[in-house]
Amino acid sequence: MATSRISLFLVVSLLLLITFSNIAEGYGRVKLRSSSECRPRCMYRCSATSHKKPCMFFCIKCCSKCLCVPPGTYGNKQVCPCYNNWKTKEGGPKCP
Repeated sequence: MATSRISLFLVVSLLLLITFSNIAEGYGRVKLRSSSECRPRCMYRCSATSHKKPCMFFCIKCCSKCLCVPPGTYGNKQVCPCYNNWKTKEGGPKCP
């Protein structure tokens, strides 16, 4: 009896873990529906930098064009190809 309860608990825990990992993984991959959704995503994206004004300016500009902001405060740009591939005239990354 105790073994079956433990097995059931493990199965349910595993299913919940899989469900929540899929939700977290898909967070940054979902394209935004409009540019009005950019500001909150960019505020989080730029929250760890000491250069908030330029970060917000370029993040909102990139998000408005690409309708995507990578998850996290740094990196993960491969999740949003448009955001990742937009370059400055000098060839550097345009989007933070």
